[in-house]
Amino acid sequence: MVNSTTMARQCWRMGVAAAFAVLHVFGGVGHNGSAFAQQPNVHETHALEDSLAKLGYTMYNEPSEPARLAANFEFVKTLVSALKAPYSYTYPFASLDMVSILDAPDSSFRVFSWHIQLNDGSYLYYGTIQLNTPDGSLELYPLLDKTYEITAPEEVVTDPDNWYGAQYYRIIPLNDAYVLLGWKGHTPYITQKVIEVLRFTETGVQLGKPVFEAPETAMHVRAVYRYSKNAGMHLDYDAAEKRIVLDHLAPADQRQQGQYEQYGPDLTYDAWQLGNGRLVLISDVPLKNPPSSNDNRFNDPTKPQNHPKSGLNIQ
Repeated sequence: MVNSTTMARQCWRMGVAAAFAVLHVFGGVGHNGSAFAQQPNVHETHALEDSLAKLGYTMYNEPSEPARLAANFEFVKTLVSALKAPYSYTYPFASLDMVSILDAPDSSFRVFSWHIQLNDGSYLYYGTIQLNTPDGSLELYPLLDKTYEITAPEEVVTDPDNWYGAQYYRIIPLNDAYVLLGWKGHTPYITQKVIEVLRFTETGVQLGKPVFEAPETAMHVRAVYRYSKNAGMHLDYDAAEKRIVLDHLAPADQRQQGQYEQYGPDLTYDAWQLGNGRLVLISDVPLKNPPSSNDNRFNDPTKPQNHPKSGLNIQ
């Protein structure tokens, strides 16, 4: 008999494969090609955005899992249609509360990311990277979630076809790369936060880079923090200090080491200091204004009343 987890992962594979096929076939775009600009039709783009908003509502609120996945499939197709409009990079999609849209600080690209929750408490992730092309044509790097095939995410450099999926809420420049902070609902018991490193190479997009300087992370290419789904974790960028500040996580009982469903903040803070293209860990950082319990609402997209706005501007 096939259990619910196996069925969920089968749905995940089918859903992602479908989205991948749509982005490459229906959209006629990808990292090996582009859809060239035609005369703009703003009214058509507005109409497509309205359709996306309705589909997005279904994706997050429909009780039926097959209906949520079907809405997501249509969402991907409709999004690609909207992005095929000339110079679509500048279109904000402001009504898409369920999708995070982050612009690179240098406006060279933006990242779309969102999630679908399955009935067994696991999650699927979808996204794409849109380049800001000089001629307004469309060039995408679709992100294909391979979470369940990546057994050691901290150690593996990947590409868009092998994405450790997350919904991103912050992008930070780091020399020739970009740091992405992401929320990752994972299982019925564990949530994650992810520090991803994205860079462009001659062959495309690379995800992951060994920039983390700490005794236990010398070979790590991304950081993954695991904690109880019932807890919240602060992980955000302090622009004034040029560092990523985070809650230090620990189990309530030291005998529960490694049981991440028992982990939560211990009221101390660490930081990754940015400098010279590296992230250097600083432990026990004193904070003048420690993060409040309300901070997590800005980057936890599972709370319906606080879905991240497109661009996810955190105040």
